[in-house]
Amino acid sequence: MASNRFLNTSLASLSLVSIGAVSALVGTQIPSTQFQPPAIAQISRSSNDENFVSAAVDRTGPAVVRINATRERVTSRGEQIQQGTGSGFILRSNGLVVTNAHVVSGASRVSVTLKDGREYTGRVLGADRQNDVAVVKIEANNLPAVTLGNSDQLRPGEWAIAIGNPLGLDNTVTVGIVSGTERSARAFGLRGSQPFIQTDAAINPGNSGGPLLNQRGEVIGINTAIIRGAQGIGFAIPINRATQIANQLTAQAGV
Repeated sequence: MASNRFLNTSLASLSLVSIGAVSALVGTQIPSTQFQPPAIAQISRSSNDENFVSAAVDRTGPAVVRINATRERVTSRGEQIQQGTGSGFILRSNGLVVTNAHVVSGASRVSVTLKDGREYTGRVLGADRQNDVAVVKIEANNLPAVTLGNSDQLRPGEWAIAIGNPLGLDNTVTVGIVSGTERSARAFGLRGSQPFIQTDAAINPGNSGGPLLNQRGEVIGINTAIIRGAQGIGFAIPINRATQIANQLTAQAGV
């Protein structure tokens, strides 16, 4: 009983101290002559103002393409035709398109559809399955091409914008940040030995091969993989490495 009385007294005393402290704070009045509320800056906005995301998409969106790949498989039940959809982007205005190798590898037919609806037959110049980079050529000129950023200078926390065709929804834009750089491929069971860019920009099936942009609309990576069952964890091949591989594949094809 003594301990209970002590506990009740202690709690009561504590309550009084707390209330007293609050009363002292509330009761303190700051003379109006000593305090003036800070002026709030007025920001004028017009209907023509753009955010950096829409500006980046306007700059690079026309160079993002949908890639449809047809594969023929011979099974015990006969020949089967499989259709797959991915994304890509125009690296050069003469019709060189970069995508993931897994988007076009083994395809008997590849078609490339531009944002404006024009469709071309694509010829796979080369595919590096180990690093998951491929180059496709379409017979067209004066096409909108992307501007490349420098993936070696990326820092976690920078903006990241993904454009692609997830689940067949053309020209879908998602936004996040660069969550990490130099992510080991083998640690996550991914192909290749090069490090990956990690991003929380939403990436879904169909985004593969599409560009990951910085806030200026420059390509910093190729969207490549996600971890199933996880949220906000996607990976992109750094564009510096991807471009190096693409140039090698193009040279080997004699283009």
